[in-house]
Amino acid sequence: MKKTYKIDVDCANCAMKMEDATKTVEGVKDATVSFMTLKMKVEFEDGADPEEVMPRVLEACKKVESDCDIEF
Repeated sequence: MKKTYKIDVDCANCAMKMEDATKTVEGVKDATVSFMTLKMKVEFEDGADPEEVMPRVLEACKKVESDCDIEF
């Protein structure tokens, strides 16, 4: 399953780091973060619950940029 989220990110470098951090979260198969569109696309592993995975994604992204926000 793939979903798109609105993300608040300050720079392209941070977006790349958030993308890498998101890919390490259990339940995430793949992810892309676009600084230009302020969108995050997440592909979840089979059987993963996005409502359970996304809080962990946000936590991982906040380690890169503490004031980031994801609308989910």
